[in-house]
Amino acid sequence: MGFRCGIVGLPNVGKSTLFNALLSTMQAQAANYPFCTIEPNVGRVEVPDPRLDTLAKIAGSAKLIPTQLEFVDIAGLVRGASKGEGKGNQFLSHIREVDTILYVLRCFADDEITHVEGSVDPLRDAEVVELELILADLESLEKRVPATQKKAKAGDRDAQEVIGLMERVLKVVSDGKPARATATRDEVERKQLANMQLLTTKPVMFVCNVDEASAATGNALSAKAEAMARERGAPCVVVSAKIESEISMLPEGEKADFLAAIGLSETGLARVINAGYGLLGLVTFFTVGPKEARAWTIPSGTLAPQAAGVIHTDFERGFIRAETVGYSDFVELGGEAGAKKAGRFRLEGKEYPVQDGDVLHFRFNV
Repeated sequence: MGFRCGIVGLPNVGKSTLFNALLSTMQAQAANYPFCTIEPNVGRVEVPDPRLDTLAKIAGSAKLIPTQLEFVDIAGLVRGASKGEGKGNQFLSHIREVDTILYVLRCFADDEITHVEGSVDPLRDAEVVELELILADLESLEKRVPATQKKAKAGDRDAQEVIGLMERVLKVVSDGKPARATATRDEVERKQLANMQLLTTKPVMFVCNVDEASAATGNALSAKAEAMARERGAPCVVVSAKIESEISMLPEGEKADFLAAIGLSETGLARVINAGYGLLGLVTFFTVGPKEARAWTIPSGTLAPQAAGVIHTDFERGFIRAETVGYSDFVELGGEAGAKKAGRFRLEGKEYPVQDGDVLHFRFNV
């Protein structure tokens, strides 16, 4: 699995249309009225990576297995969602376990598509969504902090270890700031904060949904959103949900020509995935053989035994070594045999941090 991405936004910003296009399906109902999406839509897509195709051809692999990305699309949020307005807080719970939250912002004008706020303003929309997530976290913490304080006073060691951080986070959120503003470099506290599963600790990226004519260049509205994203240190991707919908319906062989005709080199899905991988610090390694070529996603800096554990826990438990070839060497030298002959085939041990593009074969004994 690559990563799990929660899609949020106000009603009628093109959120479900984008979800449909990204998944090349019509899973999420899309209609011009608020709360059209009643239950969260969940779907997985294959992460496009041309390196996998290249490796498979060289190795003569019978099967290709890309890594996957999961999208969770929830009902449109409105002011007061955290207090039950619209479909309310029940839907926010569906994105507590995602890795990153994608804010879809409407950056197009269309008199035929209503806007719940009465006008198109992506900066305001982003603030509305952020505030509702903050308020949802506030409600959660106001319930959990007193209970944790009680446990800490009673001598519960786990509660004693976390209560100080919880109280600091509650203060930050009470001031109307996201929980991620509780900056800490302490690794223990970072893990404790992650374990709280607060919505506003999660990394955020913005997607500006523009009109078809602005798909390649963006527009004045998306430029404002991009400036806001830069200030926050967050990635921002400009897409046209309508264009993405059209692309998703084309035969695979026609997509590249269609993209080139409108001034794009890759789909919105590819740009969202690239932004997500960068935001979360993820890399891809490959396992390649005659039966299958497969892509695996791990956090950057993952050591070889833990990377092996992504495939199977026995691989990590009995790890001996990783037979390693870099992607470029594998391609340039025509596969594993050529890499060995040229001295580019390496044996790496337990302290080796797996690199993006590594082609690995793990040796283990259990």
